[in-house]
Amino acid sequence: MAPNPPKPNKEKTRVPLRRRRRRAPPTQACACLTACAHAPPPLQLSRARVGLRLSVLVPSENLSTHVQNGVPAPEEIPKKASQAIMASTQAAKEERIKYMQGDLFACPVTDSLAHCISEDCHMSAGIAAVFKKKFGGVQELLNQQKKTGDVAVLKRDDRYVYYLITKSKYFHKPTYDNLQKSLEAMKIHCLKNGVTHISMPKIGCGLDRLDWNKVSTMLEEVFEDTDVYVTVYTL
Repeated sequence: MAPNPPKPNKEKTRVPLRRRRRRAPPTQACACLTACAHAPPPLQLSRARVGLRLSVLVPSENLSTHVQNGVPAPEEIPKKASQAIMASTQAAKEERIKYMQGDLFACPVTDSLAHCISEDCHMSAGIAAVFKKKFGGVQELLNQQKKTGDVAVLKRDDRYVYYLITKSKYFHKPTYDNLQKSLEAMKIHCLKNGVTHISMPKIGCGLDRLDWNKVSTMLEEVFEDTDVYVTVYTL
């Protein structure tokens, strides 16, 4: 009687089968999430997605909190700073000229004074006649030999008195160009001598008939970016 054949080793036959299942293509192994042993549970997958979404939303929530609390976003800060600088500059320009009603010669003794005259220093009418009577110095002014577009200066006590020469003869009329040149000359003297406040009438707008709107704009432009401030006295 022939001997029985040896039984096959079941473990040896299962190993290759198990290897074949592991090497199966992903499309076959993960075709169905419920049947695939390698797929994460549905609950875990949804949690992972929710966590990812929260991590993206957190920065935007922080920015919205800044806006709600009234704090500007970082990109808005330069814009607001620029607006503040412009507002400050505009305020400084508006305060360049102040207006006072009353006697010009009652201004603070630390203020310098200014008005317009002619080259001949005639000063026989208007506010010029008052300057002539109060401060004198006609010959001293003539000795300076200033021409139209210049400024003659007298020193009285602790202040300067500026004589803006805007025409050649007392019966002439000044031009805006000559007035601006005289103002520029006065500005140079102010900067060199530390003058910061000047009191004056509405220069060139009395007997000389210039337009104060144009003259005041000229004053603002001439003394822009300086520490010189003007007080205009009216009766």
